[in-house]
Amino acid sequence: MDFIFVYITNSTKKEAKKIAECLLKKKLIACANIFPINSLCWWAGKIVDENEFILIAKTVESNFEKVKKEVEKIHSYKIPCIVKIPVSSNKKYFDWLKKEIRKNT
Repeated sequence: MDFIFVYITNSTKKEAKKIAECLLKKKLIACANIFPINSLCWWAGKIVDENEFILIAKTVESNFEKVKKEVEKIHSYKIPCIVKIPVSSNKKYFDWLKKEIRKNT
């Protein structure tokens, strides 16, 4: 099992929390962090400058496809950003994360 972060942009803090709670209840993630950010990107032929909220969901590689499907079902964006980032951690934290995800599987 490999440890990953799933980086998800959201239009509001409320949406980020809703997605995090959904993923936590389904035991697809063990933890989530939410950060306010400013984003600039191309959208509909122009550069847009908007405030968003990043949700970083902490889970294992084998859950990525399930996380992605859940997020795509409930996300407000037509094309949500759902990015997998491989990470490493200390053993105690990774053991805790695996235990929390396994509790309901």
